[in-house]
Amino acid sequence: MHKIAIVGRPNVGKSSLFNRLVGRREAVVADFPGVTRDAKEGMMLHQNHRITLVDTGGLWSGDEWEAAIRQKAEWAMEGAQAVIFVLDPREGLSAADYEVADWLRRLGTPVIVVANKIDSQKHEIYLAELWGLGFGDPVPISAEHARGLDELMDRVMTYLPEDDEDVPEIAPIRISLIGRPNVGKSSLLNAIVQSDRAIVADQPGTTRDSLDVEWDYGGQRFVLVDTAGIRKKPPTAIEDYAIQRSQAAIARSDLIWLVVNADELGDHELKLANLAYDSGKPVIVVVNKWDLIPDADLKSTEKDLNQKLHHISYAPRVYTSAINDYGIHDMLAEAMKLHDKWQSRVPTSELNRWLEVWQMRQAVPNFHGKKLRMYFMTQVETAPPTFAIFCNRATFVTRAYEGFLQNRIREDLALAGIPVRLKWKEKGPYKRGQKGEDAEA
Repeated sequence: MHKIAIVGRPNVGKSSLFNRLVGRREAVVADFPGVTRDAKEGMMLHQNHRITLVDTGGLWSGDEWEAAIRQKAEWAMEGAQAVIFVLDPREGLSAADYEVADWLRRLGTPVIVVANKIDSQKHEIYLAELWGLGFGDPVPISAEHARGLDELMDRVMTYLPEDDEDVPEIAPIRISLIGRPNVGKSSLLNAIVQSDRAIVADQPGTTRDSLDVEWDYGGQRFVLVDTAGIRKKPPTAIEDYAIQRSQAAIARSDLIWLVVNADELGDHELKLANLAYDSGKPVIVVVNKWDLIPDADLKSTEKDLNQKLHHISYAPRVYTSAINDYGIHDMLAEAMKLHDKWQSRVPTSELNRWLEVWQMRQAVPNFHGKKLRMYFMTQVETAPPTFAIFCNRATFVTRAYEGFLQNRIREDLALAGIPVRLKWKEKGPYKRGQKGEDAEA
């Protein structure tokens, strides 16, 4: 595994370059400084080399986050074969650029100077000043227009050893931590990986972009995604965009940890759970800061939580504390168990045996003397488990009966906590060429 870090002062285009190299919009990009704070990892493949690319926050920003951002950038450079030092030569070298250059010289990691925003050859006249930094020939690029990226990767390759190993095809389990601001998502991530990977502060809105961290637990690879806190009404445009990024992270995830506080729970958490569950992803409710509940109040607090979380009673719960690591292993163990269920497949013969049992347990809907008839059931997809039921009339299926079947599937087929989708397919004399109706729980 190879590692390359991207550094530079704020607003020189580090995140734009990161997105170009990994081939997707992983990092938030805006026209004002201070958007990126944590060190964000992305994976790229180049000439059979599997490279971890790390985007860092703007160095020497002069704001309250400067020390924390520099600490994360130093972590990002540990073990890196080279550093891409991004500059905007069209603005000229600033005092912050020289500070970053001196810092890089002290660290001793090989440096590739990249002159960003060089949109055409006529702009290459701005490169002369960059030679004075002492890092050799600068590479002119335009991250916005994908100019010069091949030349940049040729320079990067000179610092990477030969890698003849096949790239592993087994995908890790991707888990997103979601929740309202300041519930402890970043603290939990740091507790899991046993490192201060994410910046933690009492100020809501500290996390501005989703942060991906690779982690291995019991031989299973994970990608843990710390997302920005989702508020009902975000106060700023950048926070609104960060929320959109969080929603995109949910869509790309295999599983969701919904982080809540025991003493701060409301409709907002239920909406977040439904957002994740509607996407077809399993949800685990992580009740954080459990150590702050007095022992005498544990049972009453748990009862109160059960009442408030009644509408998402399907979701397993784990009680945790990021401070003393309580429940951390339970989070990972429960995630592995749900992920296996999410990808499981039930034999058709078993499904049809149960279909007969379910019809005997609960009377089927009856419309004006005509009963719903279910002939056959089979699983058509996994992740989430999706079942097709062939029947006489899909319009006879009521929401209540559909819910009954979904509950029976989860309980009788050992799929507790997993979203279940049903597809109704008509066959027989009542078939009218309809496509059927889909349902999800």
